[in-house]
Amino acid sequence: MALYQNNAFVADVWAALAGDAALPPDGDVILPLARWRTQRAALGARTGRTGVSIAPGENWDDLIAALPGLPLVALVFPKYTDGRAFSTGRQLRERHDYKGEIRAIGDVLLDEIALMERCGFDAFDITDERTIRALQRGHVPKVSLFYQPALGVEAPAGTRPWLRRRAG
Repeated sequence: MALYQNNAFVADVWAALAGDAALPPDGDVILPLARWRTQRAALGARTGRTGVSIAPGENWDDLIAALPGLPLVALVFPKYTDGRAFSTGRQLRERHDYKGEIRAIGDVLLDEIALMERCGFDAFDITDERTIRALQRGHVPKVSLFYQPALGVEAPAGTRPWLRRRAG
């Protein structure tokens, strides 16, 4: 896996733990939401930061109160045709004003990255070799025409307020 953030590949300091993997006493870890729920009280005794991963369809209402203390939320894309995490990313940024890192993990493809960024994602854990090679070559697709606003980055264009272009 390769972590892509701020238009570059970077070292990943986070360890994503499976549901039954031993919890290390220190270091930054990403826990599945169900495990975070069951071990939440014990996490304060560890050294290191804790992030949470949310799978599509999981109810994460109980996580909302804890968002200000979470440095990372990882949203799972089990396959590229499952876009439910796009909505979750927007909800985290717009409705809950989440300021931490939102990471896309799973089946992240090149043509989705610009759209994920519009929904609030700022890090991408990429496994697809074609996507990795394209990004290494500097091929970062951009979207210049939008049909719906996102995170206040577009301004109305022309006489059709629903047709938007990136400001600037």
